[in-house]
Amino acid sequence: MFEWFSQISPVLQALIATLFTWFVTTAGSALVFFFKRINRNVLNGMLGFAAGVMIAASFWSLLAPAIEMTTEVSSLPVWIPAVIGFLVGGFFLWLADRIIPHLHLGFPDDEAEGIHTNWKRSILLVLAITLHNIPEGLAIGVAFGALAANISSVTLLSAIGLAIGIGIQNFPEGAAVSIPLRREGLSRWKSFWYGQLSGIVEPIAGVIGAFTVVLVRPILPYALSFAAGAMIYVVVEELIPEAQLNRKTDVATIGVIIGFAVMMALDVALG
Repeated sequence: MFEWFSQISPVLQALIATLFTWFVTTAGSALVFFFKRINRNVLNGMLGFAAGVMIAASFWSLLAPAIEMTTEVSSLPVWIPAVIGFLVGGFFLWLADRIIPHLHLGFPDDEAEGIHTNWKRSILLVLAITLHNIPEGLAIGVAFGALAANISSVTLLSAIGLAIGIGIQNFPEGAAVSIPLRREGLSRWKSFWYGQLSGIVEPIAGVIGAFTVVLVRPILPYALSFAAGAMIYVVVEELIPEAQLNRKTDVATIGVIIGFAVMMALDVALG
């Protein structure tokens, strides 16, 4: 089934995989044509599910392979590249969070983060989601790029599993962007457009990640850990706080558990 896919370059594989995740974001955004509002508990569950997927992917698909492959690409103690990459990834997202203007869902306008601008609230909301799609795209790109190094701990099916897991959580994520934008007063088409646009950064980041690790094999453990650190930063700084705004934390917590279980099952089954 995957024979043709396995024969193309890892960079092209990463592009196709991230185009898939962008397509799923677009499909989720299309829900705005059927709903104008989204129940807060449903939104909390969606955000929790996305957080669970990202937490599981950070370990099963990124950190664990990074630790395993260190012995094949470096003479350093196995924990050093993972720790360094993880911390740098978190710092990168922290820095981007301070620079890129954005506004988290459910927060008032005066709590916008990043460099101060006079941009519309809708643009700032989209940028918040776009920001946390960067590490998702990088994670997929690095996973496929690692295939070029022929390292035993990385397989085509595990990379595909990561793309599927991130794609699954992108569906509710797309809806979580477009439907609130509709509630903000935008037309259905504008809400859909901005919702799907938040996912366009994934193919860009995916190709960059794959191309980089294909060229520089020794950075693989660092690159995988970097993506993990960036995703965990997003989960703790954005997804979980947003999912618990109304203090009804049970739905969000259950969403995290389900999301983690789904991603873990995908990774173990396909890896």
